[in-house]
Amino acid sequence: MNSAARIGAFFDLDGSLLGPPSLEWRFIGYLLARDQIRSRNLARWLGHCAENILRSPLAAIEGNKRYLTGLQESLVADWSNPHAACDLPFFPQGLARMAWHHAQQHQIFLVTGTLAPLARAIASQFPCPVEIIATELQARDRHWTGQLAGNHMSGELKARTLRSLAAQRNLALAHSFAYGNQMADLPMLQAGGHPVAVNPSPRLGHRARRHFWSICRWNHPQPAVPNPHEVLLKPEQAR
Repeated sequence: MNSAARIGAFFDLDGSLLGPPSLEWRFIGYLLARDQIRSRNLARWLGHCAENILRSPLAAIEGNKRYLTGLQESLVADWSNPHAACDLPFFPQGLARMAWHHAQQHQIFLVTGTLAPLARAIASQFPCPVEIIATELQARDRHWTGQLAGNHMSGELKARTLRSLAAQRNLALAHSFAYGNQMADLPMLQAGGHPVAVNPSPRLGHRARRHFWSICRWNHPQPAVPNPHEVLLKPEQAR
């Protein structure tokens, strides 16, 4: 393996590559508009929130997918073909950075807390091949149970994922890049040798400035995906 192929580029999705609202909220809007989320699903979701909000806010909200209980996995295909792919507001500077890493022969990963089926459904919109590592959903007989298959991909789990990938793929984390916008991305940013705070929250921006990390202000999200041959910018040009 050459030295360039030992470098990883790890991207968060929501707020880093994709403008608001989040990918999951877009899917929820689709389900609500088609009356797919029933009142009993909402009751399960609210009940789980109430039971866990004080003990574990992260599990109560981000790890709570009870609203999906009993829904068919095929709903993702219905949503993404052709609706989501045409309307997603990607930051063109983020896609340019992704294309630049691909041109350098770096290994590119999407490490995101969004639902894995949604992330995989939009992967074709990226300007290069990207490996998806996201929050997996438990399913039985092609219907979601409302439970996670594992843990929500956030916080320290993102950092552990980077270290695991480095061991499996012989990646040099000290020379790798990590991109994120929230404090939930902080462990992932700290795990990479070149952390980049993208449109950072106030707390993450303060941390980035204190440690002299790169800060990117990516804006003007656009639904159309640029031609990868037109976005091969150097990192400093994509800021």
